[in-house]
Order: sequence, then structure tokens, then C-alpha cells
Amino acid sequence: MKIAVVGGGPAGLYLSILVKRRRPDWQVSVIEQNSADSTFGFGVVLADSGLNRIQAADAQVYDRLIGKMTFSGCQTINLKEQPVDIHHPATGGAIARIDLLHVLQDTAKEVGVDIRFGQRIEHPSELARHGLADANVIVGADGVNSVVRAAHEKEFGTTRSFLTNHFAWFGTRRVFTKSALVFRDWQGGSFVAHYYPYCATGSTFVAECDHTTWLKFGMEAMGNEERQQLFERVFAPELEGEQLISNNSSWRQFPVTQNRHWIAGNCVLIGDAQTSAHFSIGSGTRIAMEDAIALAEALTEAAPSGATEPTALQRLQRFAEKRGPEKAKLLTASRKSYLWYENIGEWMRRYSPYEFIHAFMTRTGRMSDKRLAEQYPELFAQLKREGVLRDKMASHEESGHPA
Repeated sequence: MKIAVVGGGPAGLYLSILVKRRRPDWQVSVIEQNSADSTFGFGVVLADSGLNRIQAADAQVYDRLIGKMTFSGCQTINLKEQPVDIHHPATGGAIARIDLLHVLQDTAKEVGVDIRFGQRIEHPSELARHGLADANVIVGADGVNSVVRAAHEKEFGTTRSFLTNHFAWFGTRRVFTKSALVFRDWQGGSFVAHYYPYCATGSTFVAECDHTTWLKFGMEAMGNEERQQLFERVFAPELEGEQLISNNSSWRQFPVTQNRHWIAGNCVLIGDAQTSAHFSIGSGTRIAMEDAIALAEALTEAAPSGATEPTALQRLQRFAEKRGPEKAKLLTASRKSYLWYENIGEWMRRYSPYEFIHAFMTRTGRMSDKRLAEQYPELFAQLKREGVLRDKMASHEESGHPA
């Protein structure tokens, strides 16, 4: 089988590694528009559940990633200048995106994947000039602006919309000791900073504000440098004199891209090309790499003894049938999270710090109070002491709903 992967990010590279390890006689080619050393952004988070899946799929890649990662078992949530530490039972961590790419690039080359950097295509038909016109499978692993998806939007059933909040990804030379979310009312505006250390010399710093704040401070008319300086003033207590570092750190509103179908002919989508996962659940890279694991399993699974080998299309259909429901759960959580963030100004004004933390922790519906008590006993005890859970139960009783 011949497989053409468009996009040499984490999903495309990891898919190519897994396929080539299991079917070394297959031709697997990755077409990537950027150079091997190009990356945008700073550090990315890999949660513990995602790391477990990576370990089960390929222990060597897992070991190499772990050696490059920075771990922190605590996150601070700060509202109304009251920081609260939340100790995590999870073992996830962060890694510099360039380190993640280099681990995957090096491993891919070792197992015989054909990677072609600096090769931009505008349409899957252009794969012909790379000798891939006869590819059995074309994988769109090329992100939110996927050219594979764009070529077959009707068949994929693509829909897109934009959220209202504005955000940009920065870095900083300040190495924080733990990750944090700071929600700050500053001169009547609602500002959010999410930062975390990802290596010994730097941290990721995601800056965000709601649309009302964007308009109030005239940020639409500002240049990127002015916006950056504004956030440096707002979060001066956290930055402690350090500046934010831009790396193509453009301000934008999050694109919600969805597709009813995973497959169009011999083309299949994974990662953000298939559905964009909002950064507020910290799982975009994890979801994309789990897509790669599921697709690699479907493509390389051996037929039962005596049975005819499935066609490429049958294998793609099996992938969509299995991965679709799994991913839908994560994307439902993503949707609930970004809709909650769309009203961040209201929640910041309405809630006390502990009420806010409870709302934040339970915003996706995946964290019940019972699960909160089991996984975060110290936080649960704090919420009880602050009367948050008691008030919540009382409000349910008054409304006639069970607590």
C-alpha cells in the first residue's frame, strides 16, 4: 500500500511512524510545507491519558518524549487576586513543540518514512508531482487550514464558525514553577492568562480577552506590538519584568471547524483538519495523536486467517466507525468548555473565587462532584469549607431539582 500524508505535524508524523513500524514494506510519504526546524508556538501539553495511549502504541516514542518533558503536579487558578492551588493526580506534562517535532521526525526517518520538507501543495492533485498520484490513501493531517479538506468540503460536509473571544499564543523567558490560569478584571476589562513551563528556559503564555474587552480597549485598531504591551501591563505581577515573546503570535478568534464525514474517496482527515479542538481543554495535540493511533491500527490490522485483505476504503471506514464515537466525547467536552469561556466576563463578575473554580472544574460535564471528590479531595474539602457545595445543593432543593 502507498500512503501520502499531507502535513508533518505531530499527527501526520506519528501516523507515519506507526504505519511504517507495522508494515515496513509499505511506502509512507509525508509532505510538509515548512522546513524541519520551523515551528509556531512554544510548548504544548500532553495529558496523562494521551501519554498512556502513546506508550501503548509505541514505547520508544513515549520514552523519548518523556525525556524531553516538564512536569508539574499543581495548577493555580486566580480570580479576584485570590490564587488557589489545585494539586493534580494526573502525570501529564508539557514539551517544547520543536522538541516534539524533532523526536517524531528522527523516529520517522529511522523507520524509513519518506519526509519531504518545504513542499507546499494547494490541492491533493499536486501530489502527482511527488510521484504519489497512485496513493491508495491520502491523509489530511494539515490542520485547521487543511488543503485536503478544502478540496472535498462538500463530501466531508464541512461547516465552520468563529468564537467571539480573542487570543494569541506567546512565550516568556520566565520559567514558572507551575501552570496557572489568571482571570483578571483590569480597568473594567476581562483578561485571561494561561501559562505553563515547558522547558528549563521558558514557558508558554496564552493571552485572551472577551470581545467586549477587545472593543473597550480599542484593540482592533492596535498593532500586534501594542496588544502585546497591553497584556504585559495587565499581567506584570506574573511576568515579573519579563516580556512576552512572539513567534508569529497573531491575534485571532478560534475557528470551529467540523466535518460530518471523515472520508471522501481515498482521502481521510485527522486532527484539527477533521475537527478543531479548543485549547481550553488542553488536548488538541493529544486528540490529533490519538486519531493517528486509531487510523494506523485500522490501516495495518491483519485480516483473520483465510480472510481476504480489506480494501483501503474498507479500512478507512472501519477507522471512522471506531474513532468517531470516541472523538465525539472529547469534542463535546471541548464545545462545552469554549461556550463557557465565551461568557467569561459574566462568570468573573458573578462568582466568588471558589464558586468560579467549581464552575470551571465542572464546565464540560465530565467532572461530577463525586468524581471531583475522588480525584481532587483537597480541593473538594476547600469547596465544602467555603460553602460552595452546600449552597449548590440548597439552590437545587429550592428549584425542586435533585442535587
